Amino acid sequence: MDFFDVLTMVGGLCLFLFGMNLMGAGLEKSAGEGLKSLLGRLTNKKITGFLTGIGVTAVIQSSSATTVMVVGFVNSRLMTLRQAINVIMGANVGTTVTAWILSLSGIEGDNFLVQMLKPTSFSPLLALIGIILFMGSKDNRKKDIGGILLGFATLMFGMDTMSGAVVGLRDVEWFRNLLIMFSNPILGVAVGAVLTGILQSSSASVGILQALAATGQVSVGAAVPIIMGQNIGTCVTSLLSSVGTSRNARRTSVVHLSFNVIGTVVLLVVYSAVKALVELPVLDSAAGAWEIALIHTMFNVLCTVLMFPASSLLEKLSMKLIPEPKGEQAKEERIEIDERLMITPSLAIQRCRELTEKMAHISEDAFRKAIFSLEDYSPELAADIRKKENKADHYEDILGTYIVKMNSAAMNDKDSREAAKLLHMIGDFERISDHAVNILESAEEINEKDIAFSESAKQELKVLTTATEEIVFYTMKAFLQNDLEAATYVEPLEQVVDDLKEQLRARHIKRLQKGNCTIAVGFVWADLLNNFERVSDHCSNIAGCILEMSHDAMDMHQYLKAVKHDDPSFRSKYESFAEKYSLAKYQ
Repeated sequence: MDFFDVLTMVGGLCLFLFGMNLMGAGLEKSAGEGLKSLLGRLTNKKITGFLTGIGVTAVIQSSSATTVMVVGFVNSRLMTLRQAINVIMGANVGTTVTAWILSLSGIEGDNFLVQMLKPTSFSPLLALIGIILFMGSKDNRKKDIGGILLGFATLMFGMDTMSGAVVGLRDVEWFRNLLIMFSNPILGVAVGAVLTGILQSSSASVGILQALAATGQVSVGAAVPIIMGQNIGTCVTSLLSSVGTSRNARRTSVVHLSFNVIGTVVLLVVYSAVKALVELPVLDSAAGAWEIALIHTMFNVLCTVLMFPASSLLEKLSMKLIPEPKGEQAKEERIEIDERLMITPSLAIQRCRELTEKMAHISEDAFRKAIFSLEDYSPELAADIRKKENKADHYEDILGTYIVKMNSAAMNDKDSREAAKLLHMIGDFERISDHAVNILESAEEINEKDIAFSESAKQELKVLTTATEEIVFYTMKAFLQNDLEAATYVEPLEQVVDDLKEQLRARHIKRLQKGNCTIAVGFVWADLLNNFERVSDHCSNIAGCILEMSHDAMDMHQYLKAVKHDDPSFRSKYESFAEKYSLAKYQ
Protein backbone atom coordinates (compact mmCIF):
# COMPACT_ATOMS: atom_id res chain seq x y z
CA MET A 1 0.00 0.00 0.00
CA ASP A 2 1.68 3.21 -1.19
CA PHE A 3 1.08 6.92 -0.61
CA PHE A 4 -1.51 7.17 -3.37
CA ASP A 5 -3.47 4.26 -1.91
CA VAL A 6 -3.60 6.20 1.37
CA LEU A 7 -4.92 9.27 -0.46
CA THR A 8 -7.54 7.10 -2.17
CA MET A 9 -8.56 5.59 1.17
CA VAL A 10 -8.88 9.06 2.77
CA GLY A 11 -10.93 10.28 -0.19
CA GLY A 12 -13.16 7.21 0.03
CA LEU A 13 -13.63 7.78 3.77
CA CYS A 14 -14.60 11.41 3.17
CA LEU A 15 -17.12 10.43 0.49
CA PHE A 16 -18.49 7.71 2.74
CA LEU A 17 -19.02 10.08 5.68
CA PHE A 18 -20.42 12.85 3.46
CA GLY A 19 -22.80 10.43 1.74
CA MET A 20 -24.02 9.11 5.10
CA ASN A 21 -24.62 12.65 6.32
CA LEU A 22 -26.39 13.70 3.10
CA MET A 23 -28.61 10.64 3.04
CA GLY A 24 -29.45 10.93 6.75
CA ALA A 25 -30.36 14.62 6.42
CA GLY A 26 -32.62 13.89 3.46
CA LEU A 27 -34.30 11.01 5.24
CA GLU A 28 -34.91 13.12 8.36
CA LYS A 29 -36.45 15.89 6.30
CA SER A 30 -38.63 13.57 4.21
CA ALA A 31 -39.73 11.55 7.21
CA GLY A 32 -40.64 14.61 9.29
CA GLU A 33 -44.40 14.02 9.17
CA GLY A 34 -43.92 10.29 9.86
CA LEU A 35 -41.71 11.06 12.85
CA LYS A 36 -44.35 13.45 14.17
CA SER A 37 -46.98 10.74 13.79
CA LEU A 38 -44.82 8.15 15.55
CA LEU A 39 -44.13 10.56 18.38
CA GLY A 40 -47.83 11.35 18.70
CA ARG A 41 -48.62 7.65 19.20
CA LEU A 42 -46.01 7.19 21.91
CA THR A 43 -47.25 5.82 25.22
CA ASN A 44 -45.56 4.57 28.35
CA LYS A 45 -45.81 1.03 27.00
CA LYS A 46 -42.35 -0.43 26.56
CA ILE A 47 -43.05 -2.20 23.29
CA THR A 48 -44.52 0.91 21.66
CA GLY A 49 -41.49 3.02 22.55
CA PHE A 50 -39.09 0.26 21.58
CA LEU A 51 -40.66 -0.23 18.15
CA THR A 52 -40.71 3.55 17.67
CA GLY A 53 -36.96 3.66 18.34
CA ILE A 54 -36.33 0.88 15.82
CA GLY A 55 -38.53 2.50 13.19
CA VAL A 56 -37.15 6.03 13.49
CA THR A 57 -33.52 4.87 13.53
CA ALA A 58 -34.01 2.50 10.60
CA VAL A 59 -35.48 5.40 8.63
CA ILE A 60 -32.89 8.07 9.41
CA GLN A 61 -29.98 5.57 9.57
CA SER A 62 -28.42 6.92 12.77
CA SER A 63 -28.94 5.94 16.39
CA SER A 64 -26.92 9.02 17.39
CA ALA A 65 -29.39 11.30 15.58
CA THR A 66 -32.32 9.48 17.19
CA THR A 67 -30.80 9.82 20.65
CA VAL A 68 -30.05 13.51 20.13
CA MET A 69 -33.68 13.98 19.06
CA VAL A 70 -34.87 12.13 22.15
CA VAL A 71 -32.73 14.34 24.41
CA GLY A 72 -34.31 17.34 22.67
CA PHE A 73 -37.82 15.88 23.09
CA VAL A 74 -37.31 15.32 26.82
CA ASN A 75 -35.79 18.77 27.25
CA SER A 76 -38.80 20.29 25.44
CA ARG A 77 -41.23 18.11 27.44
CA LEU A 78 -42.50 16.36 24.33
CA MET A 79 -41.47 13.04 25.85
CA THR A 80 -41.04 11.69 29.38
CA LEU A 81 -37.84 10.09 30.64
CA ARG A 82 -39.54 6.69 30.79
CA GLN A 83 -40.67 6.95 27.16
CA ALA A 84 -37.17 8.03 26.14
CA ILE A 85 -35.57 4.92 27.69
CA ASN A 86 -37.70 2.60 25.56
CA VAL A 87 -36.97 4.59 22.39
CA ILE A 88 -33.21 4.52 23.07
CA MET A 89 -33.29 0.73 23.39
CA GLY A 90 -35.09 0.48 20.08
CA ALA A 91 -32.59 2.86 18.47
CA ASN A 92 -29.73 0.50 19.35
CA VAL A 93 -31.41 -2.25 17.35
CA GLY A 94 -32.54 0.02 14.51
CA THR A 95 -29.00 1.23 13.85
CA THR A 96 -27.95 -2.25 12.73
CA VAL A 97 -29.90 -1.80 9.47
CA THR A 98 -27.07 0.34 8.07
CA ALA A 99 -24.52 -2.44 8.43
CA TRP A 100 -26.76 -4.83 6.48
CA ILE A 101 -27.13 -2.30 3.67
CA LEU A 102 -23.33 -1.88 3.53
CA SER A 103 -22.84 -5.66 3.54
CA LEU A 104 -24.37 -5.73 0.04
CA SER A 105 -20.89 -4.80 -1.20
CA GLY A 106 -19.79 -8.38 -0.44
CA ILE A 107 -22.28 -10.00 -2.82
CA GLU A 108 -20.58 -12.17 -5.43
CA GLY A 109 -21.85 -14.09 -8.47
CA ASP A 110 -21.98 -14.03 -12.26
CA ASN A 111 -25.77 -14.00 -12.56
CA PHE A 112 -27.12 -10.69 -13.92
CA LEU A 113 -29.62 -10.25 -11.07
CA VAL A 114 -26.94 -10.98 -8.48
CA GLN A 115 -24.62 -8.49 -10.16
CA MET A 116 -27.34 -5.84 -10.09
CA LEU A 117 -27.66 -6.27 -6.32
CA LYS A 118 -24.05 -5.12 -5.92
CA PRO A 119 -23.86 -1.44 -4.90
CA THR A 120 -21.28 -0.78 -7.60
CA SER A 121 -23.95 -1.78 -10.13
CA PHE A 122 -27.08 -0.02 -8.89
CA SER A 123 -25.47 3.02 -7.21
CA PRO A 124 -24.73 4.76 -10.55
CA LEU A 125 -28.38 4.33 -11.52
CA LEU A 126 -29.51 5.80 -8.19
CA ALA A 127 -27.04 8.66 -8.64
CA LEU A 128 -28.45 9.37 -12.13
CA ILE A 129 -32.03 9.39 -10.88
CA GLY A 130 -30.98 11.44 -7.85
CA ILE A 131 -29.20 14.16 -9.83
CA ILE A 132 -32.16 14.47 -12.23
CA LEU A 133 -34.58 14.91 -9.32
CA PHE A 134 -32.25 17.17 -7.34
CA MET A 135 -31.31 19.54 -10.15
CA GLY A 136 -34.25 19.21 -12.50
CA SER A 137 -37.23 19.40 -10.17
CA LYS A 138 -38.74 22.46 -8.46
CA ASP A 139 -40.77 20.27 -6.12
CA ASN A 140 -39.03 20.21 -2.72
CA ARG A 141 -40.30 16.70 -2.01
CA LYS A 142 -38.65 15.39 -5.19
CA LYS A 143 -35.49 17.33 -4.38
CA ASP A 144 -35.35 15.61 -0.99
CA ILE A 145 -35.70 12.19 -2.62
CA GLY A 146 -32.97 13.16 -5.06
CA GLY A 147 -30.72 14.14 -2.15
CA ILE A 148 -31.35 10.79 -0.45
CA LEU A 149 -30.44 8.86 -3.61
CA LEU A 150 -27.33 10.97 -4.19
CA GLY A 151 -26.31 10.50 -0.56
CA PHE A 152 -26.73 6.73 -0.78
CA ALA A 153 -24.81 6.53 -4.05
CA THR A 154 -22.00 8.67 -2.61
CA LEU A 155 -21.91 6.56 0.55
CA MET A 156 -21.65 3.29 -1.40
CA PHE A 157 -19.08 4.74 -3.80
CA GLY A 158 -16.98 5.87 -0.83
CA MET A 159 -17.33 2.44 0.75
CA ASP A 160 -16.19 0.74 -2.46
CA THR A 161 -13.29 3.20 -2.82
CA MET A 162 -12.15 2.54 0.77
CA SER A 163 -12.40 -1.21 0.31
CA GLY A 164 -10.37 -1.10 -2.90
CA ALA A 165 -7.70 1.15 -1.38
CA VAL A 166 -7.08 -1.03 1.71
CA VAL A 167 -6.85 -4.33 -0.15
CA GLY A 168 -3.09 -3.87 -0.35
CA LEU A 169 -2.90 -4.03 3.45
CA ARG A 170 -3.58 -7.76 3.39
CA ASP A 171 0.13 -8.43 2.76
CA VAL A 172 1.46 -5.81 5.23
CA GLU A 173 2.89 -7.42 8.36
CA TRP A 174 2.36 -4.48 10.75
CA PHE A 175 -1.31 -4.23 9.79
CA ARG A 176 -1.81 -7.93 10.43
CA ASN A 177 -0.13 -7.63 13.85
CA LEU A 178 -2.22 -4.56 14.69
CA LEU A 179 -5.46 -6.45 14.08
CA ILE A 180 -4.21 -9.37 16.16
CA MET A 181 -3.71 -6.93 19.05
CA PHE A 182 -7.36 -5.91 18.74
CA SER A 183 -8.32 -9.48 19.55
CA ASN A 184 -7.54 -8.47 23.13
CA PRO A 185 -11.07 -7.70 24.39
CA ILE A 186 -10.14 -4.63 26.46
CA LEU A 187 -8.03 -3.09 23.71
CA GLY A 188 -10.65 -3.88 21.05
CA VAL A 189 -13.41 -2.23 23.09
CA ALA A 190 -11.23 0.84 23.69
CA VAL A 191 -10.39 1.22 19.98
CA GLY A 192 -14.04 0.81 18.95
CA ALA A 193 -15.17 3.38 21.55
CA VAL A 194 -12.52 5.96 20.59
CA LEU A 195 -13.11 5.63 16.82
CA THR A 196 -16.88 5.92 17.22
CA GLY A 197 -16.52 8.79 19.69
CA ILE A 198 -14.45 10.72 17.14
CA LEU A 199 -16.84 10.00 14.25
CA GLN A 200 -19.91 10.31 16.51
CA SER A 201 -21.60 7.56 14.53
CA SER A 202 -21.58 3.83 15.21
CA SER A 203 -22.92 3.25 11.68
CA ALA A 204 -19.90 5.05 10.21
CA SER A 205 -17.39 3.16 12.36
CA VAL A 206 -19.04 -0.17 11.51
CA GLY A 207 -18.84 0.79 7.84
CA ILE A 208 -15.11 1.51 8.17
CA LEU A 209 -14.64 -1.86 9.88
CA GLN A 210 -16.51 -3.53 7.01
CA ALA A 211 -14.24 -1.76 4.53
CA LEU A 212 -11.14 -2.98 6.39
CA ALA A 213 -12.61 -6.48 6.32
CA ALA A 214 -11.98 -6.44 2.56
CA THR A 215 -8.30 -7.12 3.38
CA GLY A 216 -9.23 -10.51 4.79
CA GLN A 217 -7.17 -9.73 7.90
CA VAL A 218 -10.02 -8.75 10.25
CA SER A 219 -10.86 -11.84 12.26
CA VAL A 220 -14.19 -12.47 13.97
CA GLY A 221 -12.32 -12.44 17.29
CA ALA A 222 -11.01 -8.91 16.58
CA ALA A 223 -14.34 -7.63 15.25
CA VAL A 224 -16.42 -8.65 18.29
CA PRO A 225 -14.76 -6.40 20.94
CA ILE A 226 -14.41 -3.50 18.47
CA ILE A 227 -18.14 -3.62 17.78
CA MET A 228 -18.81 -3.74 21.53
CA GLY A 229 -16.74 -0.62 21.99
CA GLN A 230 -18.57 1.15 19.18
CA ASN A 231 -21.76 1.05 21.22
CA ILE A 232 -20.04 2.94 24.04
CA GLY A 233 -18.43 5.49 21.70
CA THR A 234 -21.76 6.39 20.14
CA CYS A 235 -22.89 7.77 23.52
CA VAL A 236 -20.53 10.74 23.10
CA THR A 237 -23.03 12.47 20.81
CA SER A 238 -25.92 12.28 23.27
CA LEU A 239 -23.70 13.34 26.18
CA LEU A 240 -22.56 16.42 24.26
CA SER A 241 -26.13 17.21 23.20
CA SER A 242 -27.33 17.16 26.83
CA VAL A 243 -24.99 19.93 27.97
CA GLY A 244 -27.01 22.86 29.28
CA THR A 245 -30.34 21.01 29.17
CA SER A 246 -32.89 20.18 31.87
CA ARG A 247 -32.24 17.47 34.45
CA ASN A 248 -34.48 14.97 32.68
CA ALA A 249 -32.70 15.57 29.37
CA ARG A 250 -29.33 14.96 31.05
CA ARG A 251 -30.76 11.84 32.64
CA THR A 252 -31.76 10.65 29.17
CA SER A 253 -28.15 10.80 27.96
CA VAL A 254 -27.03 9.08 31.18
CA VAL A 255 -29.54 6.28 30.49
CA HIS A 256 -28.10 5.91 26.98
CA LEU A 257 -24.56 5.65 28.39
CA SER A 258 -25.59 3.32 31.23
CA PHE A 259 -27.49 1.04 28.87
CA ASN A 260 -24.52 0.61 26.54
CA VAL A 261 -21.81 0.41 29.20
CA ILE A 262 -23.67 -2.14 31.36
CA GLY A 263 -24.63 -4.20 28.32
CA THR A 264 -21.09 -4.12 26.96
CA VAL A 265 -19.48 -5.03 30.30
CA VAL A 266 -21.84 -7.97 30.90
CA LEU A 267 -21.50 -9.37 27.37
CA LEU A 268 -17.74 -8.74 27.34
CA VAL A 269 -17.39 -10.79 30.53
CA VAL A 270 -19.52 -13.57 29.04
CA TYR A 271 -17.55 -13.43 25.77
CA SER A 272 -14.18 -13.54 27.56
CA ALA A 273 -15.31 -16.43 29.79
CA VAL A 274 -16.57 -18.47 26.84
CA LYS A 275 -13.40 -17.71 24.91
CA ALA A 276 -11.24 -18.86 27.84
CA LEU A 277 -13.21 -22.06 28.50
CA VAL A 278 -14.03 -23.16 24.96
CA GLU A 279 -11.88 -23.11 21.86
CA LEU A 280 -13.89 -21.49 19.07
CA PRO A 281 -12.21 -21.80 15.64
CA VAL A 282 -14.71 -19.31 14.21
CA LEU A 283 -12.98 -16.51 16.13
CA ASP A 284 -9.84 -16.96 14.04
CA SER A 285 -11.70 -16.97 10.71
CA ALA A 286 -11.79 -13.87 8.51
CA ALA A 287 -14.80 -11.64 9.00
CA GLY A 288 -16.43 -10.19 5.89
CA ALA A 289 -18.94 -7.37 5.63
CA TRP A 290 -21.81 -9.82 6.14
CA GLU A 291 -20.28 -11.35 9.28
CA ILE A 292 -19.65 -7.89 10.78
CA ALA A 293 -23.28 -6.90 10.15
CA LEU A 294 -24.40 -10.13 11.85
CA ILE A 295 -22.13 -9.57 14.88
CA HIS A 296 -23.36 -5.98 15.16
CA THR A 297 -27.00 -7.08 15.10
CA MET A 298 -26.51 -9.99 17.52
CA PHE A 299 -24.68 -7.80 20.04
CA ASN A 300 -27.31 -5.04 19.99
CA VAL A 301 -30.19 -7.49 20.20
CA LEU A 302 -28.57 -9.33 23.13
CA CYS A 303 -27.94 -6.01 24.89
CA THR A 304 -31.59 -5.12 24.52
CA VAL A 305 -32.80 -8.53 25.69
CA LEU A 306 -30.54 -8.15 28.73
CA MET A 307 -31.51 -4.57 29.63
CA PHE A 308 -35.13 -4.36 28.44
CA PRO A 309 -36.64 -5.80 31.66
CA ALA A 310 -34.46 -3.40 33.68
CA SER A 311 -35.64 -0.16 32.08
CA SER A 312 -37.17 1.05 35.36
CA LEU A 313 -33.84 0.38 37.11
CA LEU A 314 -32.05 2.48 34.48
CA GLU A 315 -34.48 5.30 35.21
CA LYS A 316 -33.76 5.04 38.95
CA LEU A 317 -30.01 4.94 38.29
CA SER A 318 -30.20 8.15 36.23
CA MET A 319 -32.20 9.78 39.03
CA LYS A 320 -29.48 8.82 41.50
CA LEU A 321 -26.66 10.09 39.26
CA ILE A 322 -28.48 13.37 38.53
CA PRO A 323 -30.61 13.99 41.64
CA GLU A 324 -32.90 16.88 42.44
CA PRO A 325 -31.11 19.64 44.42
CA LYS A 326 -31.42 19.06 48.17
CA GLY A 327 -33.59 21.43 50.14
CA GLU A 328 -35.11 22.99 47.02
CA GLN A 329 -38.61 22.78 45.76
CA ALA A 330 -39.05 22.16 42.08
CA LYS A 331 -39.25 25.53 40.37
CA GLU A 332 -41.19 26.33 37.24
CA GLU A 333 -38.70 26.41 34.37
CA ARG A 334 -38.70 29.20 31.84
CA ILE A 335 -40.11 28.16 28.51
CA GLU A 336 -37.43 27.02 26.09
CA ILE A 337 -37.42 25.19 22.76
CA ASP A 338 -34.53 22.82 22.28
CA GLU A 339 -32.50 23.64 19.16
CA ARG A 340 -31.83 19.91 18.73
CA LEU A 341 -35.38 19.66 17.42
CA MET A 342 -34.28 21.62 14.35
CA ILE A 343 -32.76 18.47 12.88
CA THR A 344 -36.36 17.35 12.40
CA PRO A 345 -38.18 20.57 11.38
CA SER A 346 -41.67 19.01 11.52
CA LEU A 347 -41.22 18.22 15.20
CA ALA A 348 -39.73 21.65 15.88
CA ILE A 349 -42.76 23.26 14.21
CA GLN A 350 -45.07 21.03 16.24
CA ARG A 351 -43.39 22.24 19.44
CA CYS A 352 -43.65 25.88 18.30
CA ARG A 353 -47.33 25.34 17.56
CA GLU A 354 -47.93 23.89 21.03
CA LEU A 355 -46.21 26.83 22.71
CA THR A 356 -48.08 29.33 20.53
CA GLU A 357 -51.35 27.72 21.64
CA LYS A 358 -50.30 28.16 25.28
CA MET A 359 -49.39 31.76 24.52
CA ALA A 360 -52.82 32.30 22.93
CA HIS A 361 -54.58 30.98 26.04
CA ILE A 362 -52.45 33.24 28.26
CA SER A 363 -53.29 36.33 26.18
CA GLU A 364 -56.99 35.45 26.05
CA ASP A 365 -57.10 34.94 29.83
CA ALA A 366 -55.30 38.24 30.44
CA PHE A 367 -57.79 40.07 28.20
CA ARG A 368 -60.90 38.58 29.83
CA LYS A 369 -59.55 39.32 33.32
CA ALA A 370 -58.78 42.88 32.24
CA ILE A 371 -62.44 43.34 31.27
CA PHE A 372 -63.46 41.92 34.64
CA SER A 373 -61.12 44.41 36.38
CA LEU A 374 -63.25 47.27 35.02
CA GLU A 375 -66.12 46.08 37.18
CA ASP A 376 -64.33 44.46 40.12
CA TYR A 377 -60.75 45.70 40.42
CA SER A 378 -58.34 44.15 42.94
CA PRO A 379 -54.53 44.31 43.35
CA GLU A 380 -54.34 40.51 43.14
CA LEU A 381 -56.17 40.51 39.81
CA ALA A 382 -53.88 43.28 38.53
CA ALA A 383 -50.77 41.30 39.53
CA ASP A 384 -52.11 38.21 37.74
CA ILE A 385 -52.81 40.14 34.52
CA ARG A 386 -49.32 41.66 34.52
CA LYS A 387 -47.77 38.26 35.20
CA LYS A 388 -49.59 36.84 32.19
CA GLU A 389 -48.47 39.76 30.01
CA ASN A 390 -44.84 39.15 31.03
CA LYS A 391 -45.22 35.48 30.22
CA ALA A 392 -46.68 36.30 26.81
CA ASP A 393 -43.67 38.58 26.19
CA HIS A 394 -41.34 35.72 27.05
CA TYR A 395 -43.18 33.36 24.72
CA GLU A 396 -42.86 35.88 21.89
CA ASP A 397 -39.12 36.33 22.47
CA ILE A 398 -38.42 32.60 22.57
CA LEU A 399 -40.72 31.64 19.69
CA GLY A 400 -39.72 34.53 17.45
CA THR A 401 -35.99 33.86 17.85
CA TYR A 402 -36.45 30.13 17.35
CA ILE A 403 -38.64 30.38 14.25
CA VAL A 404 -36.26 32.89 12.62
CA LYS A 405 -33.39 30.45 13.23
CA MET A 406 -35.48 27.69 11.69
CA ASN A 407 -35.68 29.63 8.44
CA SER A 408 -32.07 28.60 7.80
CA ALA A 409 -32.99 24.92 8.18
CA ALA A 410 -34.20 22.84 5.27
CA MET A 411 -38.01 22.63 5.61
CA ASN A 412 -40.65 21.21 3.34
CA ASP A 413 -43.34 23.52 1.95
CA LYS A 414 -45.93 22.62 4.59
CA ASP A 415 -43.56 23.28 7.51
CA SER A 416 -42.35 26.49 5.91
CA ARG A 417 -45.93 27.80 5.61
CA GLU A 418 -46.70 26.84 9.21
CA ALA A 419 -43.53 28.59 10.44
CA ALA A 420 -44.49 31.76 8.56
CA LYS A 421 -48.02 31.62 9.98
CA LEU A 422 -46.82 31.21 13.57
CA LEU A 423 -44.28 34.02 13.17
CA HIS A 424 -47.11 36.33 12.05
CA MET A 425 -49.41 35.31 14.89
CA ILE A 426 -47.15 35.44 17.95
CA GLY A 427 -46.80 39.21 17.62
CA ASP A 428 -50.57 39.65 17.53
CA PHE A 429 -51.14 37.41 20.57
CA GLU A 430 -48.46 39.33 22.48
CA ARG A 431 -50.07 42.67 21.56
CA ILE A 432 -53.46 41.44 22.82
CA SER A 433 -51.85 40.84 26.22
CA ASP A 434 -50.32 44.34 26.05
CA HIS A 435 -53.76 45.85 25.45
CA ALA A 436 -55.07 43.80 28.39
CA VAL A 437 -52.56 45.62 30.61
CA ASN A 438 -53.61 48.95 29.06
CA ILE A 439 -57.24 48.18 29.93
CA LEU A 440 -56.10 47.21 33.43
CA GLU A 441 -54.34 50.59 33.78
CA SER A 442 -57.60 52.29 32.88
CA ALA A 443 -59.33 50.20 35.55
CA GLU A 444 -56.67 51.28 38.06
CA GLU A 445 -57.19 54.93 37.14
CA ILE A 446 -60.94 54.53 37.56
CA ASN A 447 -60.38 52.93 40.96
CA GLU A 448 -57.76 55.43 42.18
CA LYS A 449 -59.57 58.57 41.01
CA ASP A 450 -63.01 57.22 41.87
CA ILE A 451 -64.21 57.86 38.33
CA ALA A 452 -67.80 56.89 37.56
CA PHE A 453 -69.33 56.41 34.11
CA SER A 454 -72.90 57.43 33.44
CA GLU A 455 -75.46 54.64 33.10
CA SER A 456 -75.67 55.12 29.34
CA ALA A 457 -71.85 54.98 29.05
CA LYS A 458 -71.77 51.75 31.09
CA GLN A 459 -74.37 50.18 28.80
CA GLU A 460 -72.52 51.29 25.68
CA LEU A 461 -69.20 49.99 27.02
CA LYS A 462 -70.86 46.66 27.80
CA VAL A 463 -71.89 46.36 24.14
CA LEU A 464 -68.33 47.03 23.01
CA THR A 465 -66.72 44.60 25.48
CA THR A 466 -69.21 41.86 24.59
CA ALA A 467 -68.53 42.32 20.87
CA THR A 468 -64.77 42.25 21.48
CA GLU A 469 -65.04 39.13 23.66
CA GLU A 470 -66.95 37.43 20.84
CA ILE A 471 -64.30 38.34 18.27
CA VAL A 472 -61.64 36.90 20.60
CA PHE A 473 -63.75 33.74 20.94
CA TYR A 474 -63.96 33.24 17.15
CA THR A 475 -60.25 34.00 16.78
CA MET A 476 -59.24 31.42 19.37
CA LYS A 477 -61.54 28.83 17.84
CA ALA A 478 -60.12 29.51 14.37
CA PHE A 479 -56.52 29.19 15.59
CA LEU A 480 -56.77 26.32 18.07
CA GLN A 481 -59.04 24.15 15.91
CA ASN A 482 -57.88 25.47 12.52
CA ASP A 483 -61.56 26.30 11.97
CA LEU A 484 -61.78 28.27 8.72
CA GLU A 485 -65.51 28.85 9.18
CA ALA A 486 -64.92 30.52 12.55
CA ALA A 487 -62.19 32.66 10.96
CA THR A 488 -64.68 34.05 8.43
CA TYR A 489 -66.73 35.63 11.27
CA VAL A 490 -63.81 37.66 12.61
CA GLU A 491 -63.40 40.31 9.90
CA PRO A 492 -67.13 41.25 9.69
CA LEU A 493 -67.21 41.50 13.50
CA GLU A 494 -64.02 43.58 13.48
CA GLN A 495 -65.72 46.02 11.14
CA VAL A 496 -68.65 46.23 13.57
CA VAL A 497 -66.22 46.96 16.47
CA ASP A 498 -64.66 49.75 14.39
CA ASP A 499 -68.12 51.21 13.84
CA LEU A 500 -68.94 50.90 17.55
CA LYS A 501 -65.78 52.78 18.47
CA GLU A 502 -66.75 55.73 16.25
CA GLN A 503 -70.33 55.71 17.53
CA LEU A 504 -69.22 55.59 21.18
CA ARG A 505 -66.76 58.42 20.61
CA ALA A 506 -69.49 60.57 19.01
CA ARG A 507 -71.90 59.81 21.86
CA HIS A 508 -69.25 60.74 24.41
CA ILE A 509 -68.74 64.13 22.72
CA LYS A 510 -72.48 64.78 22.97
CA ARG A 511 -72.40 63.95 26.70
CA LEU A 512 -69.51 66.38 27.13
CA GLN A 513 -71.47 69.09 25.34
CA LYS A 514 -74.47 68.52 27.59
CA GLY A 515 -72.30 68.55 30.72
CA ASN A 516 -73.10 64.91 31.54
CA CYS A 517 -69.43 63.88 31.46
CA THR A 518 -66.05 65.29 32.52
CA ILE A 519 -62.74 65.68 30.70
CA ALA A 520 -61.05 63.21 33.11
CA VAL A 521 -63.65 60.57 32.29
CA GLY A 522 -63.16 61.36 28.60
CA PHE A 523 -59.46 60.45 28.68
CA VAL A 524 -60.15 57.07 30.25
CA TRP A 525 -63.05 56.51 27.84
CA ALA A 526 -60.87 57.25 24.80
CA ASP A 527 -58.14 54.88 26.04
CA LEU A 528 -60.63 52.06 26.52
CA LEU A 529 -62.16 52.54 23.06
CA ASN A 530 -58.72 52.51 21.44
CA ASN A 531 -57.60 49.37 23.27
CA PHE A 532 -60.74 47.37 22.50
CA GLU A 533 -60.54 48.43 18.86
CA ARG A 534 -56.84 47.43 18.71
CA VAL A 535 -57.62 44.01 20.19
CA SER A 536 -60.16 43.45 17.42
CA ASP A 537 -57.54 44.54 14.85
CA HIS A 538 -55.07 41.91 16.10
CA CYS A 539 -57.83 39.30 16.02
CA SER A 540 -58.44 40.31 12.41
CA ASN A 541 -54.74 39.83 11.64
CA ILE A 542 -54.73 36.33 13.15
CA ALA A 543 -57.92 35.18 11.41
CA GLY A 544 -56.78 36.76 8.15
CA CYS A 545 -53.47 34.90 8.39
CA ILE A 546 -55.30 31.59 8.91
CA LEU A 547 -57.54 32.21 5.91
CA GLU A 548 -54.84 33.48 3.58
CA MET A 549 -52.48 30.60 4.42
CA SER A 550 -55.27 28.18 3.60
CA HIS A 551 -55.26 29.79 0.13
CA ASP A 552 -51.42 29.92 -0.05
CA ALA A 553 -51.54 33.73 -0.04
CA MET A 554 -49.15 35.94 1.89
CA ASP A 555 -50.37 39.52 1.32
CA MET A 556 -52.79 39.67 4.25
CA HIS A 557 -54.07 43.23 3.80
CA GLN A 558 -54.72 42.68 0.10
CA TYR A 559 -56.44 39.39 0.93
CA LEU A 560 -58.74 40.98 3.54
CA LYS A 561 -59.55 43.83 1.18
CA ALA A 562 -60.58 41.32 -1.48
CA VAL A 563 -62.72 39.43 1.05
CA LYS A 564 -64.63 42.58 1.99
CA HIS A 565 -65.41 43.45 -1.62
CA ASP A 566 -65.79 40.03 -3.27
CA ASP A 567 -67.17 37.68 -0.60
CA PRO A 568 -70.99 37.78 -0.62
CA SER A 569 -71.18 36.18 2.84
CA PHE A 570 -69.11 39.00 4.36
CA ARG A 571 -71.93 41.53 3.98
CA SER A 572 -74.47 39.12 5.40
CA LYS A 573 -72.35 38.41 8.49
CA TYR A 574 -71.54 42.09 8.95
CA GLU A 575 -75.20 43.06 8.88
CA SER A 576 -76.06 40.29 11.35
CA PHE A 577 -73.42 41.48 13.83
CA ALA A 578 -74.35 45.13 13.28
CA GLU A 579 -77.93 44.36 14.28
CA LYS A 580 -76.81 42.24 17.26
CA TYR A 581 -74.63 45.05 18.63
CA SER A 582 -76.82 47.97 17.64
CA LEU A 583 -76.79 50.96 20.01
CA ALA A 584 -80.26 52.09 18.92
CA LYS A 585 -81.84 50.80 22.13
CA TYR A 586 -79.49 52.99 24.20
CA GLN A 587 -80.56 56.34 22.70
